[in-house]
Amino acid sequence: MTEKTLAERIGPAPAPTLPTHSATAGWRTATADDIDAIHAVQAAADAVDHPTWITPREDVADAFDLSYIDHGRDTLIAFAPGGEAVAFSSAMLHPSREGTLTVTIAGAVRPAWRRRGIGTAALRWSHARARQQLAEAVADVPPGEWALQIKVYAEESAPDVVTIAEPLGMRVERWFTTMVRDMSTEPPHPAIPDGVELVPYSADRALDVLAARNDAFRDHWGSLPTTEESWRKFVGGEFLRPDLSRLALDADGRVVALCLASVNQDDWETLGASHAYIDLIGVVRDHRRRGLAPAVIAASLEAIAREGLSKAVLDVDTENPSGAHTLYERLGFVATDRSLALVQRF
Repeated sequence: MTEKTLAERIGPAPAPTLPTHSATAGWRTATADDIDAIHAVQAAADAVDHPTWITPREDVADAFDLSYIDHGRDTLIAFAPGGEAVAFSSAMLHPSREGTLTVTIAGAVRPAWRRRGIGTAALRWSHARARQQLAEAVADVPPGEWALQIKVYAEESAPDVVTIAEPLGMRVERWFTTMVRDMSTEPPHPAIPDGVELVPYSADRALDVLAARNDAFRDHWGSLPTTEESWRKFVGGEFLRPDLSRLALDADGRVVALCLASVNQDDWETLGASHAYIDLIGVVRDHRRRGLAPAVIAASLEAIAREGLSKAVLDVDTENPSGAHTLYERLGFVATDRSLALVQRF
């Protein structure tokens, strides 16, 4: 039996047609003029689905600056008769071409407009667009073993996404946990390995830290290399706090571990406490099992405590092979909310 080609694995992938719905005035794809409308939908949904944090407008705006996203084809918006945006959905093909092609679907529906089939129509459109993106991408990749997948993430508190996605062939594969540390207790002081120096993050090391990040996450579930374009958006954004972030350098000055933290004061009211969010924690593969992770995290926690912030927050893959969940518990973090990832593989 002949092995299927990549195109055959995906199957028919026609361009999606705009949905119609009796409760909406119309649907169209997005432009940069829709940033505020999309953020308003997302913020309204966030307040219900995960009320401890709200997606910053900057995150939405940054997505319109990335060269590999064409919102005129990739993002759909639904409008109410009065002109208000009530839902949106995007399908974004990751730019990595290292053996995996991944499209991530994201979107939201205003809570008052849910349970009417609008979210179903939006997600189905994005799923069709995702299949089209994969079909277009496989035509340009070199021969070889390729993983092809579509993903969507959802909060455990918002089960409607699972109900809509599963009939499309998507299955829950992974769970993630939000963990919070009360900074009223003193951070631990683990030993710093010999030959290692801990320093704050600095912009001149941006690409060195990117290289360390990509090496550290290469064997993590679902992780793909971060591009320089996306990385500079993150480290150059207004929320990253270099003074609260820490790097571990070896004797040659190479970045071998990282703990990057950010602060978004708009989230303080929703969580009910001032806090820093730890975005990334990683140790390069040839320096693991040396105690670098607890050392670099503890150094960042000390900086957060000196800043006078009440809590530290992070998210972790519950099946992380490095045992991160247990490590964070030892450092004083307590599990709170959970989210999940659904995946369709071709």
